[in-house]
Amino acid sequence: MPRFHCPVPLLTGDNLSLPPGVARHVQVLRLQPGGVITLFNGEGGEWDATVTHMGRSDVTVQVGAHRATEREARRAVHLAAGMPANDRMDWLVEKATELGVTSVQPLHTAHSVLRLSGERATRKQAHWQSVAVAASEQCGRNRVPAVLPVTELTTWLKHTAPADAGQPLLRCVLSLAEGTQPLHQVMAGIAPDAPVVFLSGPEGGLSPGEDAAARAAGFLPVTLGLRTLRAETAALAALVVAAG
Repeated sequence: MPRFHCPVPLLTGDNLSLPPGVARHVQVLRLQPGGVITLFNGEGGEWDATVTHMGRSDVTVQVGAHRATEREARRAVHLAAGMPANDRMDWLVEKATELGVTSVQPLHTAHSVLRLSGERATRKQAHWQSVAVAASEQCGRNRVPAVLPVTELTTWLKHTAPADAGQPLLRCVLSLAEGTQPLHQVMAGIAPDAPVVFLSGPEGGLSPGEDAAARAAGFLPVTLGLRTLRAETAALAALVVAAG
């Protein structure tokens, strides 16, 4: 059944005019009155909905039963990543969403090739958020991860990393320096639902100064093993291990 993110209040029994973006997607599928779709608004669960009107530019549905279905990872993992070049950031956001990431923080770092500022950074953030929405629709998630505004690593480290109320927060950084611990061993030593912030660099990793700054900010240096992974692969591998 087609699934659509519909970021408006959804109430069983309501006749709802779908937002323009959602309506266009329904029209592309050439659904007719009587067709059934699934809607979710990111606030929990999902709703069946039946198409009641298909106009040239508008679509109306009757909202059906709510299902309190959640497909989230047991552990909240917040991924802060030095942005990889070209379209690899799109791929990273898409796959991280499928794998259950809670939020994605794009970062400028010393080795970053992709540099964004002003309106271009705002457009890219909106684009990546739409990638996360599409991936959530495809994979069955009912909560869309937030893609946060692009920021400098040094600025981000000065602020409190994302936290979940009532939970201690583990901070890890993928590091090439001495003194790292295997990530799987670190994760085995904490509660199964303890939230994690994972910092990963771009191509070439973090600079020695950035690595030291992350450690000084309370990030535990970790490793994924002996193989050298691409920046986006390393971030996703860490997410899989951290999310359990």
